[in-house]
Amino acid sequence: MRCRLPAHRPTHRAAPWRASARVAAWASVVWAAAAVHAGGTPPVSFAHKDWALQCDNTRTCRAVGYQSESGDSEPVSLRLTREAGPGTPVQIELQVSTEKASPAALHLKVGSLSLPGLQGDTPRIPAQQVPRLVQELLKNDEATVAAGKDPWVLSLAGASAVLLKMDEAQGRVGTPGALVRRGTRAESSVLPPLPAPRVNAAVPVAQRKADAALAKPLIAALDRASVEGQCNGDDPFRPDQVQVYRLTERKVLLSVPCAMGAYNFSQLLWLANDRPPYQPVLLDDVDGDFDPATGTVRSAMKGRGIGDCWFVREWSFDGKGFVLARESGDSLCRGFAGGAWQLPVYVTR
Repeated sequence: MRCRLPAHRPTHRAAPWRASARVAAWASVVWAAAAVHAGGTPPVSFAHKDWALQCDNTRTCRAVGYQSESGDSEPVSLRLTREAGPGTPVQIELQVSTEKASPAALHLKVGSLSLPGLQGDTPRIPAQQVPRLVQELLKNDEATVAAGKDPWVLSLAGASAVLLKMDEAQGRVGTPGALVRRGTRAESSVLPPLPAPRVNAAVPVAQRKADAALAKPLIAALDRASVEGQCNGDDPFRPDQVQVYRLTERKVLLSVPCAMGAYNFSQLLWLANDRPPYQPVLLDDVDGDFDPATGTVRSAMKGRGIGDCWFVREWSFDGKGFVLARESGDSLCRGFAGGAWQLPVYVTR
């Protein structure tokens, strides 16, 4: 029912992607590399048929299911969220997409369970109904959602495998609180939550009138051979094409527009001194639009032209360089304008 488009234009250094499976494969590699670089373990990502799982670096897991890709249902999605640790509850939210006006209420049916009167853009299933709903999701092939005469069909193909993977990622298999394979193993054996890393963000100093004039000498100091072949179109290294941002009393950020694809755009960023020797250093792992008000670089990659899945990364300036602050993405591209959900991969404080 809602369209969630990122506030900034989509950017990424990679070439445009057209197949959602290819985008998901790329994203899983980037996410794992980012987690290792940040000193943690790779986040758990898993997809099977019409369901997918994403656990972040705190061990909070989110499983999402959609309509069948081969069916004719309008977009519908269910999201299950569970934090790590013994005895934590499961939260379930529902979402549909329609070209009509947003329905006042939704009616979810699966197996013998009927849940009418679910209100809101992303209505949350009542907590007392969650355990029974989970069991019905595991026993049936599909669930239906209705608003008046308008129907949606949620595929449950892949739900069992994905929820089992969620249990495995959180160390719940064989415990009373497991979703799929319950047992008598002590609930206290469930893996605890991990603390989110702290990012000490620093606000850049005010821009100076003379900073724009640094573009020409900074460009002259670049090692262009190191980025040969990454950019397309007209010469992006013209002084009138680049941006210079003040970071500290002696450091600036040089932003160069690099590649324009069908629906993704990329930039190259260098950290440099504001006087000779400029010594510009390419930020290999940082790419996107810089916001001087917050000191953040944000990259948003659109998985398909219709914008039904996005992958977002954000870095914060800590006074010396840029550190990864957050990362999230859509696991499957299933027709929601702006994406159905943003599933956190990496979170910080």
